[in-house]
Amino acid sequence: MARLGVLLFLVQIVLAVCALISCLSAEEGQIRALPRIAWVLIILFFPLVGSIAWFIVGREPSNGARKGWPGVTGGERQRPRPVAPDDDPEFLRSVEERAQQQDQELFQRWEEDLRRREDDLRRRDGEPPRGGDRPEV
Repeated sequence: MARLGVLLFLVQIVLAVCALISCLSAEEGQIRALPRIAWVLIILFFPLVGSIAWFIVGREPSNGARKGWPGVTGGERQRPRPVAPDDDPEFLRSVEERAQQQDQELFQRWEEDLRRREDDLRRRDGEPPRGGDRPEV
């Protein structure tokens, strides 16, 4: 019987710690019924009842719990969350375009440098430099 008491005590402590972490990390708009400090005191002074009360009454339901029945739309709209840069398609597209532009500029500089070197070699060897249109590589 003592083992069961110790186990229940440990479960109560873990539940209280989880409730405290949840309460302290919740944003102001997610806390209901009482201010944050009141919830922290309730969870500390009444660990079992306070923790259960926090999870049932004190916080807004998570997005998964707020969905309701399939096919039924709620009147409340969530504001879109900011997207991380590596998940934002517009940002990724701009990075790709910038990389392509830089590659194209580098390629053009290489071609100009190669043409200039070829012309310098021809002048040194006594051949006239090629003029006009050169075939694209």
